[in-house]
Amino acid sequence: MNDLASAAAPGRTLCRPAVRAALRRALPGLAAFAAIRLLGWAVLAVWSAARGTSWHTLLTARWDSLWYTRVAELGYGYTVALPDGGTHSNLAFFPLLPWLERLGSALTPLSPADAGMAVAWLSSLAAAWALYATGERLYGPRAGVALAALWGALPIGIVQSMAYSESLFTALAAWGVYAAWTGRWVWAGALASLAGLTRPVGVAVVAAVWLTAGAALLADRAGGATLRSSLARRRGLVTGVLLAPLGWCGYFLWVGAQQHSLTGYLDVQGAWGNGFDGGYAFGRFLWGLLSGPGWAGGLGLTAGVALVLVLYAAGVRRGQPLPLLTYCGVVVFLALTAKGFFGSKPRLMLPAYPLLLPLAAGLARWRPLRAGLLIGAVAVGSALYGAFWLNGTGPP
Repeated sequence: MNDLASAAAPGRTLCRPAVRAALRRALPGLAAFAAIRLLGWAVLAVWSAARGTSWHTLLTARWDSLWYTRVAELGYGYTVALPDGGTHSNLAFFPLLPWLERLGSALTPLSPADAGMAVAWLSSLAAAWALYATGERLYGPRAGVALAALWGALPIGIVQSMAYSESLFTALAAWGVYAAWTGRWVWAGALASLAGLTRPVGVAVVAAVWLTAGAALLADRAGGATLRSSLARRRGLVTGVLLAPLGWCGYFLWVGAQQHSLTGYLDVQGAWGNGFDGGYAFGRFLWGLLSGPGWAGGLGLTAGVALVLVLYAAGVRRGQPLPLLTYCGVVVFLALTAKGFFGSKPRLMLPAYPLLLPLAAGLARWRPLRAGLLIGAVAVGSALYGAFWLNGTGPP
């Protein structure tokens, strides 16, 4: 067990020497990730200059980033009236990123939008560190480097550099899942609670903490302990389990109070055209592509969904730990079964980093030069696609 995992054993404090040692080991993965993201930014800057657009505006002041900035500057209660009589409310956006934007702009000369971009860049590095630690613990250091690099080189990896909440959420989620995996229950619960204040899919981290805690209690009982004695010995586990849902539930209930309805948050999302329908709307959209002139795009989308399912099945076959499988399964399930703007589904699955573990494990067995060349080629493709995408339709 590596230093960080050893220090993360139940009942132990994560000591500074262990953290420093873990960070030193992670430096190759962080360097690879940073180089890939800097390449993406450089290509975006050149592409934007050639088109007469601003890379800075694209990263900080377009699409959802504007909504986060408005929350940071004005608070909640802002709505936009639509031509059809509907409204879009900023209550749809969870509060942790706007809070950090406001804090960053108060403590530094940065504007809230620039503070949001700074949060994204720093938290993406924190996420890359968590991914390195995950890959290292499962398959060794080379897999850790590959996992961090692959996550940075995803086709929509440019979102990791935007004033969006994906990087912040992935950092909190990945470290929360890692904490649950290594038995640091209070940290797991606290990070799950913060993830729940960041994105609706924070419920995936809560599920990972709860199911892993339940498995730990069942293992105790299988060893002859009673449930009461197990709980008494695992006060940290109980604390973590209680902490985990506070962020997500707290915001959900607060929005309900603002809307004077227990389902207030769901109503707000419904006004945006979002919600859960079991995948019916997505299935109709996919079938419409396959049966119409856009059949080539439909085939590509079908292949993408199939790849996601194959990678998840590969993780199950490889015996990935329960918290990783639980978290990833919930993220993928919610992304594929929610209605809304279907072009955003790849972005919604950006935090599903365990899908990349089978690929990282495979690359770890390659010669370093060969693996590096492949990841480098993918990174170049990602940088070009990111620049094209943001200068075109882009998110939401």
